[in-house]
Amino acid sequence: MKNNSVLNEFILLGLTNSWELEILFFVIFFLAYTSIMAGNSLIILMVIFDSHLRSTPMYFLLANLSFLDMTLSTVTVPKMITDFLRDRKTISLWGCMAQMFLVHLLGGSEMSLLVVMAVDRYVAICKPLHYTTIMNHRILLGSVFISWVIGFVHTMSQMAFVVTLPFCGPNVIDDVFCDLPLVMNLACTDTYILDLLVIADSGLLSLICFLLLLISYVVILLTVHRRSSGGLSKALSTLSAHITVVTLFFGPLILIYAWPVSSYTLDKFLSVFFSVVTPLLNPIIYSLRNREMKAAMVRLRSRHISSGPPL
Repeated sequence: MKNNSVLNEFILLGLTNSWELEILFFVIFFLAYTSIMAGNSLIILMVIFDSHLRSTPMYFLLANLSFLDMTLSTVTVPKMITDFLRDRKTISLWGCMAQMFLVHLLGGSEMSLLVVMAVDRYVAICKPLHYTTIMNHRILLGSVFISWVIGFVHTMSQMAFVVTLPFCGPNVIDDVFCDLPLVMNLACTDTYILDLLVIADSGLLSLICFLLLLISYVVILLTVHRRSSGGLSKALSTLSAHITVVTLFFGPLILIYAWPVSSYTLDKFLSVFFSVVTPLLNPIIYSLRNREMKAAMVRLRSRHISSGPPL
């Protein structure tokens, strides 16, 4: 009975059943994914080749954030794009498991990295004389490594139980990619305890990290205001890009995992926002609102032009 009832694939319903809309979405998401890869790659290349950015801890962390955004989008968006051209959108059982594993690995790592970036901003604003000493190369490498470890522990603590679940039908997932809550609902067993584990793990982790980040911003602003009221606007300008990125990243996660939302339409929108919109906006926010990043672009372009072949 068990051998004859185990599923080997899931069906993804995607965003729409309209062929015209699917062609439109194919073009939109193809352009969005191309922009994600180009924008985040540009940030990584600028940090690697620009000596000023490379020696600044904030931009080292920003390059790692761009790498996580690129990888997270690559796990979900190419499959989503190709599915727009297919009548039957399927994903294998183990392909689905791998997708969930990588999404939570990268998502957990990015949460931790954003906390590290908030600590970096606190040290830069509140302890500027000791900034390079505190945020040294060894601390930066250790912080990035720990963020990956946290992401790995985060995903393994859930996937270790999910991969053992029996799936015997139905096999339809009303979303654009595999996600834990929807996949667990298809299991042929009671998943109440596992649902609580996912809420406690993903939901509370997202909510707690977000609250810790908000607290860190409040501490920074109060510290700056206590020292000099004129420095408050400068601190807000410095933090604005980071606060925007944090809000865009944690907002969908909290609504999906920590908020009792039952609308599949909203879940689809949040999934697309998390995997497409946030990685697309991050390089725009950091490059267009950051004078040092724009100056690095000018230096990189000038170096490329000056190193070109003579006419």
